Amino acid sequence: MDLYEYQGKELLREHGLQTLEGIVATSPQEAREAAEKIGGTVAVKAQVLTGGRGKAGGIKVVDSPEEAEEAAEQILGMDIKGHTVRRVLVEGGAEIESEMYLSIMVDRGEKKPLILFSTEGGVDIEEVAETNPDAIVRVYVDPLVGLLPYQVREVVFYSGLEGDAAKGVGKVLQNLYTAFKEADASLVEINPLVLTKGGDVLALDSKVTIDNSSLFRHPDVSEQQDVEAADPQEHRAQEADLQYVKLEGDVGILGNGAGLVMSTLDVVAQAGGEPANFCDVGGGADAEKIAEALDIVTSNEQVRSVLFNIFGGITRGDEVARGLLSALESSEIDLPIVVRLDGTNAEEGRRILEENTPENVHTEETMLDAARRAVELARDGGR
Repeated sequence: MDLYEYQGKELLREHGLQTLEGIVATSPQEAREAAEKIGGTVAVKAQVLTGGRGKAGGIKVVDSPEEAEEAAEQILGMDIKGHTVRRVLVEGGAEIESEMYLSIMVDRGEKKPLILFSTEGGVDIEEVAETNPDAIVRVYVDPLVGLLPYQVREVVFYSGLEGDAAKGVGKVLQNLYTAFKEADASLVEINPLVLTKGGDVLALDSKVTIDNSSLFRHPDVSEQQDVEAADPQEHRAQEADLQYVKLEGDVGILGNGAGLVMSTLDVVAQAGGEPANFCDVGGGADAEKIAEALDIVTSNEQVRSVLFNIFGGITRGDEVARGLLSALESSEIDLPIVVRLDGTNAEEGRRILEENTPENVHTEETMLDAARRAVELARDGGR
């Protein structure tokens, strides 16, 4: 679950980090009132769950309440990478001495939290990594031990700061790690983290992602989820207890098992296609759940064919085939569907499908053949 900037900053403040004064507004009039309350130069910032706001015109710095109202009128309703702006954050200004980048994320390969710090803040860290990799310091934290003092000193030393400013960066890092751990976050990012001319260290922006699997421990965070901003397919899948992630391609993917679905994505790419989603229906999915998954996958207008990759393990292939037939009978899907069935009673399952399925359903014995068929059907027009 991604948090909006203002929500992320609330979390940071709860853990002792400093931010600028800010007020959320949902109308131009509210933005004007917020600017009047804050006073002086303010930034009007679009609140969307994506990056690139500045380049899209979603951040405007203004000098008066009237200008704040005009800026909010321009920003509210704007589309930024498919996200509609429904609220803005009106935030005070600061005299900036220098900008830095600081984040903590889960490195799944190392199975450890990874701290990234750079003295080049305010730009995409990917750009810094590409053009000047030596400008980034990487520190891994043992999750069983936690953040150690020498690791804090390593980051502070790299910042080049001294005195109170260096102590400020060290305190920010310690507090940020506490927030990361206690919130069950997979990412906390501050870009830029700034040193003001008055010597304060402030979080000027925030990006926070909470692990969805931990939300039962954080009902207050879960309640902040913006259903309107969520992808409709992903929201439906979450309600149906399905593992679904929307992607950019045109071949819809379903499978029974996360590992199998991941392999299917790779094979579709190998066949020259682009997956439209990741969807795991689970090992013991019944006809109703399969039907719901098919409906979610095909409700994405990008999808032009569907690849259903099934391995009959505990659940026999013939039972899976009958469940799929029942699901197809209860849905009205006219897209081409390619079914690859393997495992226990796979031959019987394929026979059942071949004898009873409608014309838009095709069966293949191997995963590669199924992927090639799905990609070919997608190129032929699908819908």
